[in-house]
Amino acid sequence: MKKWGLIVLFIIQYSLLTTDAAAQCSICTKTAQQLGEKPAKGMNSGILYLAFAPFALVGFIGYRWWKNNKGG
Repeated sequence: MKKWGLIVLFIIQYSLLTTDAAAQCSICTKTAQQLGEKPAKGMNSGILYLAFAPFALVGFIGYRWWKNNKGG
């Protein structure tokens, strides 16, 4: 139970202390600068949204692999 409390505390701490991520390559950055502020923020949000799916998939596969090897 103590372990889960530390994990929850860690997640809360890092979710409150986040900064804006600039997930753009150099080409996307130049394009976003030409579009203006609001479209650039939308483009950045879209890049982050598309990047979430592979990370979620790898995380799910890793979790399943860990559970199967753990024997639980």
